Amino acid sequence: MKESLKIAGAFVGVIVGAGFASGRELLLMFVDFGVWGLLGAVVSAALFTFLGMALAGMGSRLQATSHKDVVYALCGRYLGTFVDLMITFFMFAVTVVMLAGGGALLEQQFGIPAVLGSVLVTLIVVAVVCLDVHKVIGMIGAATPFLILTAVAVALYGAASRDLEFAQLDQLASQQQAGASHWLLGALLYVSYNIVAGVPILAIMGGAAKTEKQAIWGGILGGAALGLLMLVMSLGLLSRLDSVADLPMPMLSIATEISPVLGLLMALIIFCMILNTAVGTLYSFSARLLPAGTRTFRIGSAVAGVLAFVGSLVGFISLVGQVYPLFGYLGFLLIAAVLIGWLRRGRLSAAAV
Repeated sequence: MKESLKIAGAFVGVIVGAGFASGRELLLMFVDFGVWGLLGAVVSAALFTFLGMALAGMGSRLQATSHKDVVYALCGRYLGTFVDLMITFFMFAVTVVMLAGGGALLEQQFGIPAVLGSVLVTLIVVAVVCLDVHKVIGMIGAATPFLILTAVAVALYGAASRDLEFAQLDQLASQQQAGASHWLLGALLYVSYNIVAGVPILAIMGGAAKTEKQAIWGGILGGAALGLLMLVMSLGLLSRLDSVADLPMPMLSIATEISPVLGLLMALIIFCMILNTAVGTLYSFSARLLPAGTRTFRIGSAVAGVLAFVGSLVGFISLVGQVYPLFGYLGFLLIAAVLIGWLRRGRLSAAAV
């Protein structure tokens, strides 16, 4: 169980930073569809659980040391090459979004101009990646449980203190510009782009697990935890949609309303999660293209960091609305390959019996 929980924690940590921490992503893909969006969150929860189980299990069977092992086994040589590149460059795209998110957070909470905030985040992220300080990454990642607990508490407060009835909130949601044309498509896109970010960690940690059963349970527990968190946070955000609809960090706004001290704590935790995700994605991107630990790797990481900063100038809200849905559509290829691979394995197992 300890091994399974470690896999689940790593899965949740990566996904929370990329797709949960600010709450903006949940607004676009679930909350802006009103009550139907909550049903979408249930669908996403089921998909996260299945994909976590399938990918961690496959990583274990293949004894994977990289996402390439799983991707090529699922997709074959030619499609696998495309999916491998897609995952690699999604890592860069998430880095861009996180740098913008760090700037948006510092501006909303402390009044620091977003550009200066993004510069600060970029410098920290590039320094950690170039120094390869794994202990620092571990310490930052330790903020994940605190984020989950705080986010659940804030979301439940939001639901309990709503000013409007759900019928009114549903009507208000229909006036927002959602991230997809239909609530079901939004739910599928959300899982799709997040699982692209989750494949590397699921493959590697599944490959390192002692048994396939441990890996599978790690994927199931991680997916279920993500699903529950997503549903609770979406309910809280929908309950307060009248006051947070246009904010880049809606969860932070609700936390600050409860208490300035809680708002400050929430800001610190989200900032740590943003750093954790940005460090992980920039490192993954650079390590996929250059040999890690070398001078070339450090120079390449610094260059990639600067380019990511330039991309972040587009703005956090715009990036979340453009980058994530794009990679979500591309990620459907990966989800289809996982489903086909899982069904094929089931048929082969049945034939063997």
